[in-house]
Amino acid sequence: MIQIDCPWCGPRSEIEFRCAGPHEKRPDPASASDVEWTDYLYFRDNTRGLLLEHWVHAFGCRQWIAVERDTVTNAIAGTTPVDAKSVSA
Repeated sequence: MIQIDCPWCGPRSEIEFRCAGPHEKRPDPASASDVEWTDYLYFRDNTRGLLLEHWVHAFGCRQWIAVERDTVTNAIAGTTPVDAKSVSA
């Protein structure tokens, strides 16, 4: 089982968290085309190695964190707080 270090609560089991996907720049709603929105919402790279993801501590403090996780080994390289407004999911 993976241990995720919540910046507010300390180390916790992964079952307390929910992954919201990789950190990606959100298209500008005022100027993005349908194709840009489709790519953003439905298509993801299948990254091998370190990936920066957004996670929410759903069964804890309910804060958003950025988790750098190795997609091959599931090893967590680090966590940092994020602003909920910047979350892509």
